[in-house]
Amino acid sequence: MSAAQTAINKEAFGRFHAAVNTGDAELISKTIDEVFAPDVLFHAPVPNGATGAQALKQVWVVLLRAFPDLHVTVEDVIAEGDKVVFRNTVTGTHQGDYRGLPPTGKPVRYGEIFIFRFAGGRIAEVWGVVDVLAQLRQLGLVP
Repeated sequence: MSAAQTAINKEAFGRFHAAVNTGDAELISKTIDEVFAPDVLFHAPVPNGATGAQALKQVWVVLLRAFPDLHVTVEDVIAEGDKVVFRNTVTGTHQGDYRGLPPTGKPVRYGEIFIFRFAGGRIAEVWGVVDVLAQLRQLGLVP
C-alpha cells in the first residue's frame, strides 16, 4: 500500500474522530456512512441484532445518551499498510441511562485501543479493546 493511501486512511480516521467529539449524533451517523463500509465487520462488542455501520451508529446513540459530554482524546495513531491503530482516553459524565443504571453524575475515564482495516477507501474491519471494567468500577456497577 502506498504512503499516499496510508495518509488518506489516517485522514478518514481523523474525520471520524472529529465527528465523534462534536457530540452531534446526526453528524456522527453521517460520518459513519462516509467513512465505514456499510457491512463493516466488528471484532469488538456491538449491540445484539445489529451489524455493520448500523451497529456502530447504535453504539454512539447509547454512549451519547449516557455521556452527552463524551470526549475522546487520541493518545497515539500508527498507520501502516491498510491499517490504522489508535489508543484513546475517553472521558465523560454519566448523565443518562447506561446499562440499566440511571444517571449518577459520576465522571468516567477509561482507555481503549482500536485497529481499523481499510479497503476501497473505507473502514472494512474493526478490532477493539475497551476498558469497560474501569468504566463500570467508576460508575459503581462493580466493586
